[in-house]
Amino acid sequence: MEVIVITGMSGAGKSQAVDCLEDQDYYCVDNMPPGLMENFIALANAKGSSIDKVAFVLDTRGDIFGGVEEALEDLDDNDIPYKVIFLEASNEVLLRRYNETRRVYPRTKKTATLADIKQEREELEHIRDRADFIIDTSSMKAAQLKKELLEVLADEYQEETFVINIMSFGYKHGMPMSADMVFDMRFIPNPFYVPSLKRATGNSKKVRNFVMKHLVTQMFIKDLDSLVNNIIPCYMKEGKFNLNIAFGCTGGQHRSVAMANEFAERFELQGKQVTLEHRDVKRK
Repeated sequence: MEVIVITGMSGAGKSQAVDCLEDQDYYCVDNMPPGLMENFIALANAKGSSIDKVAFVLDTRGDIFGGVEEALEDLDDNDIPYKVIFLEASNEVLLRRYNETRRVYPRTKKTATLADIKQEREELEHIRDRADFIIDTSSMKAAQLKKELLEVLADEYQEETFVINIMSFGYKHGMPMSADMVFDMRFIPNPFYVPSLKRATGNSKKVRNFVMKHLVTQMFIKDLDSLVNNIIPCYMKEGKFNLNIAFGCTGGQHRSVAMANEFAERFELQGKQVTLEHRDVKRK
């Protein structure tokens, strides 16, 4: 029997994960008390049962979550193979999702707060450490999450399916909390002080040519390209199948945008899956 345990932060996409797993003929049990997982598996394995794939979806509602680690150890002791998939997103994104949907926070039954999210993240840290796969949904839509789950559930996970999420931003508007790696582009001469480029953005060919013409820019691109390609296998080995890279400059209009575009195109030419977002390019 194939056993999947889906857990993670509230609001990170567990409901969408259930939809995906049900489409793949998994028998999904939402909010299962951890102590009952072994009993359910025994029933599913009983003679006459047609269940051969089961997924348990666990969250932090109530006190039942306290036994997850013990339940997983019981599965280990009884040689029951399973995979743990942990879904997470940045504090900033989770809070925005709750505010946009006007949903109450499952643990408190009240409006979500940053303190609630931080506390839940701390409580889940030991389960996250046990996860076989960690999926950051901060920059994902439902279709992207489904695609990544299908890859995780496959027998083999190819490096070509690793997702690199690229963002440009302006430091004066705050740093993105979802980024794994942040690179400050303010070491590159600023197009803002060139009168003909001031009102353009890094999406324009003239601004991009200005940013790319500097030797220090070319050196940075070469080094970062090598770094990212070298660490992707390491991320995959640790069960993480996406990498969030953010490029920042003062206002998020010129240098960061040009660099984000450069690496999005570069990685796509290398056959990688890439998403691109210019967070602050429309700000005045």
